[in-house]
Parts: sequence; C-alpha cells; structure tokens
Amino acid sequence: MSSESPTAPENDPESPSPRRAGLRYAIGRLIAASLARIIYRPRIEGRDNVPREGAVILASNHLSFIDSMAIPVAAPRPVHFLAKSSYFEGTGFKGALSREFFTSVGAIPVRRGAGQAALDALDQQRQLLDEGLAVALYPEGTRSTDGRLYKGRTGVAFLALQTGAPVVPVGLIGTDRVMPVGAKTPSLSERVTVRFGEPIDVSKHGPATSGKARRLATDEIMAAIHALSGQELAGVYNEPPAQGTIEKIKQALPHERR
Repeated sequence: MSSESPTAPENDPESPSPRRAGLRYAIGRLIAASLARIIYRPRIEGRDNVPREGAVILASNHLSFIDSMAIPVAAPRPVHFLAKSSYFEGTGFKGALSREFFTSVGAIPVRRGAGQAALDALDQQRQLLDEGLAVALYPEGTRSTDGRLYKGRTGVAFLALQTGAPVVPVGLIGTDRVMPVGAKTPSLSERVTVRFGEPIDVSKHGPATSGKARRLATDEIMAAIHALSGQELAGVYNEPPAQGTIEKIKQALPHERR
C-alpha cells in the first residue's frame, strides 16, 4: 500500500474491518517473504527490536510503493497497514488478483481524503492497536519523490500517545531503486535494507491532547528514522503544491499536519 496521506475507511459494509491476521495472511506472507529473500536478498537489521506481542507502531520513511510489502516481509510478526480502496475494487481477473494479494498481506482498504477523513483513518488505526496488533505507518504522509526525508506529521505520535503503543522506527534503504515512483514493474537487480530501531516510548512528552507533546514526539520519531535511513533532510512537509489562493493561504498559516 501505499500508505500515504490520511484516508477514511470505506463505507461498504462488505469491506474488511480491523482484524487479526488469519490463514490467508500467513500463507501470503510466507510466499511473499520467500520470493523476496530469493529475488532481492534483503538485509534485515534489528528484528529483535520489534516486540513480539502487544500493540506496536512501525513508523517508517516512505520511498516506494513496495515499502508496504518490505516491512511485513521483514518484520518478525504480522503487520497491518492501510491501502487505497481502489486496490480492492478492481474487476475481472486483475482486480481479483489485486484484492486477494492485498488482503493476504494484511492490508485494510480506506478511501483517500482530508479533514474528517483523516480522523476516521486514525480511528481505524487505533482500533487495530486496541486489539494488540502491529501497524505500519508513514509519518511523512506520502512517498518522497526525491529521496529526501520530509518533516513528520503528528498523526503517528497522536496514536502512540493515545494508545500507549511503543513506536519502532524503521529505515528503508533501496526500495526507491527497486521500484521508483511511476515504475510499473520492479527491478530485479537491486537489494533492499530494512532497519528496525529501538522502541520509543513517547509518553514522556505529555498527553495526546497536547499539540506540543504531539510535535515533540513526532520530532523524536523522525530523528530516529533519519538515523536509520541516512537520508538528506528536506526540512519541510511533503505536500502537493497548493491549488488556488485559499489553499496557498491555508498552507502558509501555522497549522498541525496530521
């Protein structure tokens, strides 16, 4: 999935709800992990830093579409992430294959949006954490197209402060070379490195209701990700150019990016 900017859960009553990984996930993960190890020979560092039980947030940099496959393959336990609902809505053989693949690797469909949609997505992620599951999130909000690490949005810190879940920073290296933004097929000649850092307890920063606590926790998480990935820091948020005067004013005014 790409797990990108905050999105809202789809309203289709048949869409999957937050759940524990089952047989389909186990089989899908086994197949994906086996193929990845054979083809890409990934370097995996710090797997012991990921708690084997209980709620945990894997907060990662985001370079490529395949990041949401690399993390579940490398992690020592099932990991859930949000995926665009369009991956589950295709028709015909291709649509069925996409739906089966994303379901098997622990993805949960959501619709893209902002405002209330972003809050709804955070609520769905909180449900997963309340069930004691592991979730993978990208504090940058969307993929970096230039390889730099952008400022983190505070949604991940909000979830961690609200649920008490530890945050394991993740540094992905090389996924952008395996499948650059816009590429239709992955390269078979590149190696990927997945680094799991030590868990971070952000509760020392204050309650989830405090904007200052959310910002400080986010900055701590992003500093840990930077130490693992070694990327150049962009120093700004990764967001599309504002369209129209009102949007430009909104981006210029101080506000919290979730």
